[in-house]
Amino acid sequence: MTRETILQLLQAVQAGTTTPAAAMHELAVMPYEDAGFARIDHHRALRLGLPEVIYAAGKSPAQVAEIFARMAAAGGSVLATRADAAAYDAVKARVPEAVYHEMARVIGLRAGDAGEKAGPVAVVCAGTSDLPVAEEAATTAEYLGCEVSRIWDVGVAGLHRILAAREGLSTARAVIVCAGMEGALPSVVGGLVAAPVIAVPTSIGYGAAFGGVAALLGMLNSCSPNVCVVNIDNGFGAAYVAAMMVRQAAGHTPQATEQRSELSTQSSEEAAAEAGNGSAPATFSRHR
Repeated sequence: MTRETILQLLQAVQAGTTTPAAAMHELAVMPYEDAGFARIDHHRALRLGLPEVIYAAGKSPAQVAEIFARMAAAGGSVLATRADAAAYDAVKARVPEAVYHEMARVIGLRAGDAGEKAGPVAVVCAGTSDLPVAEEAATTAEYLGCEVSRIWDVGVAGLHRILAAREGLSTARAVIVCAGMEGALPSVVGGLVAAPVIAVPTSIGYGAAFGGVAALLGMLNSCSPNVCVVNIDNGFGAAYVAAMMVRQAAGHTPQATEQRSELSTQSSEEAAAEAGNGSAPATFSRHR
């Protein structure tokens, strides 16, 4: 249940179109819903402005489907990462509208009109082998309400490729860079953009890459001061942080939503008071 959904519910009670008992039924699963094997945090969207996301790896298809269905029933977009085809089949049987993004290994459900998008967020990957992690980041960011641009296969072995993408990078409010091997690309991108760069080391590379550890250490030692680093192959984590950054800048936060709602309520009350006093709202004409 999103903050907007709860505000609409409370406004419906205030307007008399919903009974308090019906509203209590809707709010009964707050702040979490106990499914026996999982406690689903429906309250997270209110606290953070972004919902809980299901990590499907290690869960049975039935468990993923049960959590997904309960979150869908509560309202808002639903996302499950690191999901395989079996998990998707189970989810699809419960929530037919769910979509599987195979490259990203993400199951998603979009809830109605997401409104104005925040961003843009640029997602960059060094090589085609990094695409699963990069697509996880890009798809997650899109479901979290961000405008996303994808810039693929621009590793440092051919610097002219990333330089050719400078125009697209220049408009980004945050940049996610996924790279394996020695992990040099985030430092290069960091020197080209006036935006935070979230580096994602991938587990791509030969023996001494140590499953992404070499890239992780290289990124942690970046000389570009605008580079921060998430865990190996954690495209989801990079996207979540990027979404919070750009949503904060765009005013898409729980606090901002509450302030807009209060202003809207105040304006409605003032208009009603003016109508009751028989006075027309003030109008302005252009001075000539």
